[in-house]
Amino acid sequence: MKEMELYSLWCENAKEDQDLQTELMGIKGDSDGIKDRFYRDLEFGTGGLRGVIGAGTNRMNIYTVRRATQGFADYLNQEYKNPSVAISYDSRIKSDVFSRTAAEVLAANGIKVHIYKELMPTPCLSWAVRSLKCQGGIMVTASHNPAKYNGYKVYGEDGCQITLRGAEIILEKINSLDIFKDVKRSNFDEELKKGNISYISDDITEAFYQRVLSEGINTDLCPTSGLKVVYTPLNGTGNKPVREILKRIGITDVTIVKEQEQPDGNFSTCPYPNPEIREALQVGLSYCDKVKPDLLLATDPDCDRVGIAVPDGNGGYALFSGNEVGAMLLEYICEQRVKKGTMPKDPVAVKTIVTTDIVNLIGKEYGVEIREVLTGFKFIGEQIGFLEEKGEEKRYVFGFEESYGYLSGGYVRDKDAVDASMLICEMAAYYRTQGITLMQARENLYKKYGMFLQTLYSFEFDGESGMKHMEEIMANLRQAPPTSIGGLKVERFEDYKASTSKDIATGKVKELTLPKSNVLAFYLENNCKAIVRPSGTEPKIKTYLTAKAATKAEAEAIEQKIYADFTQSMK
Repeated sequence: MKEMELYSLWCENAKEDQDLQTELMGIKGDSDGIKDRFYRDLEFGTGGLRGVIGAGTNRMNIYTVRRATQGFADYLNQEYKNPSVAISYDSRIKSDVFSRTAAEVLAANGIKVHIYKELMPTPCLSWAVRSLKCQGGIMVTASHNPAKYNGYKVYGEDGCQITLRGAEIILEKINSLDIFKDVKRSNFDEELKKGNISYISDDITEAFYQRVLSEGINTDLCPTSGLKVVYTPLNGTGNKPVREILKRIGITDVTIVKEQEQPDGNFSTCPYPNPEIREALQVGLSYCDKVKPDLLLATDPDCDRVGIAVPDGNGGYALFSGNEVGAMLLEYICEQRVKKGTMPKDPVAVKTIVTTDIVNLIGKEYGVEIREVLTGFKFIGEQIGFLEEKGEEKRYVFGFEESYGYLSGGYVRDKDAVDASMLICEMAAYYRTQGITLMQARENLYKKYGMFLQTLYSFEFDGESGMKHMEEIMANLRQAPPTSIGGLKVERFEDYKASTSKDIATGKVKELTLPKSNVLAFYLENNCKAIVRPSGTEPKIKTYLTAKAATKAEAEAIEQKIYADFTQSMK
């Protein structure tokens, strides 16, 4: 069906949300605006749905949510007898509406729904799925994207995001549905009275808190450490759980960034609520200038990522990367658990392929097996599941990815910024009692293992033409891979879509064991590296660059040369 036909169909049928009707009338006669909203269906994959909020098949709205949920319901009823689903949501615009919408569709399909009474973090959704023995889960969030986005993440019975197989079956079912005619619906309040929808009890949340607290190693030091913290939930779900956990471990000198304390889907003071970038932390950093804390802590809207800034020794505050915080946490956890005799036999840590290779050296130092997986925390959760199947879940000590996601226990299967916030504060408190700042602790790490500089660059390609250009760039890099990047020879080229690894010097090709994925990796001389992949949720190509050198300045110079070459490739 052509875009104009779809547009007319939506004008006639999408009348339950006045915002959509206003938007549809506003683009009347705007062919580009109509095409952008209707040229495709919002893509459903292992990350679920994510897109701009608005009218059309290529937007997040109650109709695209209903259709996706009907497909999910059909999948669950096919795979399970009497399935149930847990639902949570964040502070984004219409998150509460979309969560209720999903619950109504599931209930209409005979599926029991457990939904949180208020906005709750992504890890709490994973926890609810596992605790309530549900067969699926839905988290309504667009994570750290700008305010105009929302999304819908789907989880399996293990508490991980849905598998590739599951996503393919759900997508097939979604594609068979007419968005206005084939979706079953019920009334939320009526289903609540019948008991087909029920609110998740406070006992489940309390059990989550207790499990997070059990991950502490030196929490007894926190009350007397004198640690001073500034915390911002970036107007998201972390406000209550993170503050509660910090209070319970005795971190009480916590200043909250008032402008970003309460839920605000417009993210008025941080248009891009991503703790990876300095702009999102700017208000918090202004608090630091007055409060002079040991640590600025920031969690993203669905509280599965956490970023930090620490005093730089020159009167300002330095942001630490996800790679740096993850490596520091792994070093801290391993060192302290070995010291206290609580390290399990044959310990395992998990990292993604784009995460810092300093992890391999830390693993070697403490006898920890390092497992490497594809990008996406679900693959880390999957590894915990493999251990659990063998009755060896306790072997897992830590997992993280460079995009500020961390998890120290197997109680949930997604990254957990509540757990990470506790461990970061505990680590800072411990080092403070030793007379060591976090800045010094980072320098000690690099002195011990060498300087690893990892940088992420994103190249954006908007609209339909942008998506096609992204495909062309990846195809060109795949068909004619460069022999050198930034003046460094490519020693090995890996294509995860073809599952091949080619040694450039010998020409030998071997098969990769990881699942197929649209990722290219260039291993350069001197332990440098460049990995390229399209984002699974945004119109971007992401490049992950690694430069290893004796000093930071040398590493930065190498990294800039690699980046300059990639900039040319992205044109």
